[in-house]
Order: sequence, then structure tokens, then C-alpha cells
Amino acid sequence: MTARASHVQRLRSLGACEDAVAFAARYPTLRAAWAACQRGDWMLWYAGKAAGPPGSEARKRLVLAACDCAELALRFVPAGEERPAAAIGIARQWALGDESVTLEDVQDAAAATAAAAAAYAAAAFAAAYA
Repeated sequence: MTARASHVQRLRSLGACEDAVAFAARYPTLRAAWAACQRGDWMLWYAGKAAGPPGSEARKRLVLAACDCAELALRFVPAGEERPAAAIGIARQWALGDESVTLEDVQDAAAATAAAAAAYAAAAFAAAYA
């Protein structure tokens, strides 16, 4: 198996989306594809697959990086909507080792943020067709 086939197969085995697989297939190695990639979501996804199980130190470092990325998008959150910032704060506390915050707390905050995003998306869709 060639290096190209190997990294493409690895991405497929991890469940990468077909767009990401097609992108990576244009490069001779995963390292080359990573260097050329401008999709932070794809890169965080792959880093998450490679970071180890939830609760591991590597996963916690990845969560901190994801928090930094997510904070860049907070300016797009409607005024008064605090769930995304709260979820980032809770995830950051967990990743930094705050024992008062559990992984379940992080998951609950993420679910609340997803619900907020879905509600705003539905409202935007309805407004566009009103």
C-alpha cells in the first residue's frame, strides 16, 4: 500500500467526510495534506480522533485549542445569548483540571449550545421565508 493510499484509508476508517478524504487524496502524505488544509474544523476533527480517549491529557489540550477557536466566533452570537460563552468556559475549566467540573457538565453545556444554535437557525430560516 502506498503512503497516499495509507493515509486516505486511515481517514476513511476514522469516518472522515468524503470531502476531507478527497482533499487529502490530492497529497502524497497526511502531513502534506495537513500543511495545506485551511479547514480548521477538519483539523480539529482529526486531532480529536488522534488525541486519545475523553479525559486523557492529550484530549484536554485539544479541548483548550478548540476553546480558543470557538471564542473567535463569539462575536457572531446574538447579544444576550450566553450559552456558547458559558459552554466554552465550562470546557476550559474541565480541560484545566477543575475538579468541580465533570465531563458530563461539559457535554450538557455543549448540548445547550447546540440547542441555541438550532433555535437561531430555525428562526433565521423562518425569517428568510416570511
